[in-house]
Amino acid sequence: MIIDVITIFPEMFPGVLGASMLKRAQESGRLRVAVHDLRDYSQDKHRKVDDRPYGGGPGMVMRVEPIVEAVEALTRDCGDHGGCETILMSPAGERCSSALARTLADVEHLILICGHYEGVDERVKSLVDRSVSIGDYVLTGGELPAMVLIDCVARYVPGVLGHEQATEEESFASGWLEYPQYTRPPAFRGMMVPEILLSGDHERIARWRQEQAVARTLASRPDLLKDVQGSGFTPNPEHPSAREA
Repeated sequence: MIIDVITIFPEMFPGVLGASMLKRAQESGRLRVAVHDLRDYSQDKHRKVDDRPYGGGPGMVMRVEPIVEAVEALTRDCGDHGGCETILMSPAGERCSSALARTLADVEHLILICGHYEGVDERVKSLVDRSVSIGDYVLTGGELPAMVLIDCVARYVPGVLGHEQATEEESFASGWLEYPQYTRPPAFRGMMVPEILLSGDHERIARWRQEQAVARTLASRPDLLKDVQGSGFTPNPEHPSAREA
């Protein structure tokens, strides 16, 4: 998978892209990420990429021309590798989710546009395939959201994670929050690992984990329940979380 990022702050990315899973994914060739300085596509002698908004108001707006130049330069060869999708990181976009990440992981080439200042010229939206938000809050720019989206999507690229089942059992993968996890030691300062996890009974353990996932979701994110469709799990009617539902 190829991911190109367009930004006026390329220096923000090396730390995230050069560590952990994303570093290994790039070293293995399963992921290729390139960060491009939008100012390199400006026709202004001072490499300016923003201007005052028409109609007045505070702040500056990112100009349409350099963004279009950058996207066109990066999409010229899209046909050579199976498709391209251009995404504007924007608080007005669709919410980032596991379902969206799975969809985007099937695209061969993503181009992420990082907005800044008071936003981008509205005409930029005519050349993007979608806008994406990571939450209902405002950040200084689209750089951090772009990093979040890259990390989220990369997890679904085949071969990036060592264990394919890992993404299936994570929070939100099937609509529920993830069940509690434990490792050694079995006892620590009076806090015990649930006995069922030490039983070796995999069927009971699986059921316990499902019930715990439901209980956590009801307690912390009941809004997710409306999105749980086709998960194949019917909560145990004897379990407190199921009665609460």
